[in-house]
Amino acid sequence: MAEFYSKRSATITSIITSVENWIEGEAIRQLEKTAELPGMIKAVGLPELHPGKGIPVGAVFATAGIFYPHLVGNDVGCGMGLWKTDLRVRKVKLDRWVARLDLETPLSPDEITSHLDREGIEAGMSDTGLGSIGGGNHFAELQKVERIENSELFEKLGLSTDELLLLIHSGSRGLGEALLRSHVERHKAGGLIEDSEDAARYIERHDHALKWAKMNRSLIAHRFLNALGADGELVLDRCHNSIAKAVSVGLSCWIHRKGAVPSEGPTVIAGSRGALTYLVVPDGDQEKCLHSITHGAGRKWKRGDIKCRLRSRFSPEALTHTELGGRVICEDKELLYDEAPQAYKDVEKVVKSLLDAGLIRKVASLRPVITYKARARR
Repeated sequence: MAEFYSKRSATITSIITSVENWIEGEAIRQLEKTAELPGMIKAVGLPELHPGKGIPVGAVFATAGIFYPHLVGNDVGCGMGLWKTDLRVRKVKLDRWVARLDLETPLSPDEITSHLDREGIEAGMSDTGLGSIGGGNHFAELQKVERIENSELFEKLGLSTDELLLLIHSGSRGLGEALLRSHVERHKAGGLIEDSEDAARYIERHDHALKWAKMNRSLIAHRFLNALGADGELVLDRCHNSIAKAVSVGLSCWIHRKGAVPSEGPTVIAGSRGALTYLVVPDGDQEKCLHSITHGAGRKWKRGDIKCRLRSRFSPEALTHTELGGRVICEDKELLYDEAPQAYKDVEKVVKSLLDAGLIRKVASLRPVITYKARARR
């Protein structure tokens, strides 16, 4: 773990990484620059740290007396949910399941109203996106247990090597975008003073987006499993884009997580669709990482640059089959290349960095079986 002080402020700024885990210089520059914001008391880069739109992804920031919505970005509530299913590993039917899966049909207005009412969530303009995954790095992935690392913790979660798991990665769809746009129109990249009317209004809408996004992941899981004639049970759901009030370094503060999961219990660190995902639990001194765990491997290549790198080596059809034997459903060719496994860092090195820092324990590794991204638009 490298620790240094920002040149222009007294903010404690650290990066949790290892010699083997490469981190781009621009991501470090963004972390240092963000650490200079007024009210900032601590900034932590996690092993997946990579450049974002001015703000690094895979980072956690603590501020006192003020918080900054733009540090979380336009997908408030984005997270991952993991379900255990009654689908048996020995009865996998890849071709049949791939043919059945189609999550693009919008829910009817009556279905949307029913789901919102059941969860006690107020209706809004973005509700037409309910039950949909979205673009970018979002996905629904059927997985099987590759290896158990801690039998006791694995059994406590009620998991079995005989049954498949379902991992859903999605967010608040248009809600988060509208929330950030509304803030930027009034305050640009400025912060909100705690206890102000604007701060209270933002947090209210922020919390609504968190609830909406969690419900959306649950709906996606239901639609996915229903298409395969299966049932599932939620194991965990963790948000990785959020702002929360907390106590850190002895101070009441606001924790901003961008691509970082609160270390509140079991969580997943997702690899690419061609790599393993790790189920882990927090360990050690969580104050070092602002009580946060990295949410994935982190990008190595920018979107838009990848197709020109890969199209001479891989056809679209080739990218629908992974080296681990999994299938990929993605009929958007640009997205298929943008999210290719080669675009991501090595999840093994990311996980090892956290292990070496004494911040996690591994529970199990999970192998992708079917990764759903998108069907063609109709």
